[in-house]
Amino acid sequence: MKEKIEILEQKEKEAESGGGESRIKKQHDNGKLTARERIDLLLDKNTFVELDKFVVHRCNDFGMGDKKFLGDGVVTGYGKVEGRKVFVYAQDFTVFGGSLGMEHGRKICKIMDLAMQVGAPVVGLSDSGGARIQEGVESLAGYAEIFSRNVLASGVVPQISSIMGPCAGGAVYSPAITDFTIMVKDTSYMFITGPDVIKAVTHEEVNSEDLGGAIVHNSRSGVAHFAAEDDKESILLIKELLSFLPSNNMEDPPRVATEDPSDRRDMGLRSIVPENPNKPYDMKDVVTSVVDEGYFFEVQEHYAKNIIVGFARLAGRVIGIVGNQPNMLAGCLDIDASIKGARFVRFCDCFNIPLLTFEDVPGFLPGTSQEWGGIIKHGAKLLYAYSEATVPRVTVITRKAYGGAYDVMSSRHIRGDMTLAYPTAEIAVMGSDGAVNIISRGQIAQADDPEGERAKLIEEYKENFANPYKAAELGFVDEVIRPEDTRPRVIAAFDMLDGKRQTLPPKKHGNIPL
Repeated sequence: MKEKIEILEQKEKEAESGGGESRIKKQHDNGKLTARERIDLLLDKNTFVELDKFVVHRCNDFGMGDKKFLGDGVVTGYGKVEGRKVFVYAQDFTVFGGSLGMEHGRKICKIMDLAMQVGAPVVGLSDSGGARIQEGVESLAGYAEIFSRNVLASGVVPQISSIMGPCAGGAVYSPAITDFTIMVKDTSYMFITGPDVIKAVTHEEVNSEDLGGAIVHNSRSGVAHFAAEDDKESILLIKELLSFLPSNNMEDPPRVATEDPSDRRDMGLRSIVPENPNKPYDMKDVVTSVVDEGYFFEVQEHYAKNIIVGFARLAGRVIGIVGNQPNMLAGCLDIDASIKGARFVRFCDCFNIPLLTFEDVPGFLPGTSQEWGGIIKHGAKLLYAYSEATVPRVTVITRKAYGGAYDVMSSRHIRGDMTLAYPTAEIAVMGSDGAVNIISRGQIAQADDPEGERAKLIEEYKENFANPYKAAELGFVDEVIRPEDTRPRVIAAFDMLDGKRQTLPPKKHGNIPL
């Protein structure tokens, strides 16, 4: 038995050494942690159970028969994060550059299958040169098997990807399907085709960072949701994100105790929304004034800044927050904002996270670039997402709620549960100036003093229609509230909606306007 144990220990040591000390040193010199170091940071101490530690590839072409490493370039298994079960895989760049072959892919698929069966999140730590060319179509098959499971797991268990090195070619599609993607600045990049191919085909010259670095994908493409300074911060982001999420679609998000009183009123909210309807303000100031401990965990902070999305807690309950941002493009909805909002709303609905919407929207952004870019189709995505959502939904209209954008932002007409409005709310087809110009065009033209007549009619329109009371008379607004009462009113609304049951008509699935 002693000899058998020694053989086991030798193999364990060999597997844990990855590609060897020199390659581990190179990984560290490049500012990156190893696969096992990353897993150790993510999981609670002494909870990691590794699977398939001794798996090796079966390829004998191109001299690969003499190049076999235990584990085949990926560490897989399960453990706990803050006491909750999580499945994890971490690609090992010290072994074949983390490239994916058939057995590498099978290891990842095994933990994804287990995660779906037991209802636990999957975290993928990517650091890979891509498909293992020596294995040919088998490596492509390995990727496709993973993609298939990403799709099947979507909406069943949360999936989080952290890109901690290269991620190119077909490898990018797995993170793209998962729920959240984190990238590490300076050491990670994602693209379908690299700089060399682009130069050869289109004659464009670009480096990896400008083509697919963390900043590009967080601010321009919207592919990534978070940008971390280093591997350690990336792991901390994963852990914090998991703290807001349920383990699967059959559970509710975890509730935590809070010392922030549910009946707390904040008089500062009276002065956040300016009296001048054209003056911008920061919607995040409203959000942080309302939520527990003033803490808002923002998602996609650097992309489509005219809308804000993220997680917070109210009376300890996790809430998904969507808000128009008057500080950027006056809070108008455009293509990017619609896609960003729709994706977040659908995630929250998948995982039983109630939605709180803060609304101040003058409409959809006008312009040829928006129309030609398909704002009709993309704007409909946000409409579709809200209309389909069955989780409890509360909307607070702080100021403007104009036109079709009013409908889209979780209005009562698309099955919103509760709509509250500040006295500063303006709910109308359009702003007072535009409405008067259309409705009273003839009257203004015939007046002795057209400008004076126009100004008088605008004031009359504001008094009669640019307020929340017409909508309240019709039952479209449930309550007009004092701004300082926002927190207690919203908490009361979600308490009332606790246990809400709403279903969709029987169908295979809808056809969202993609």
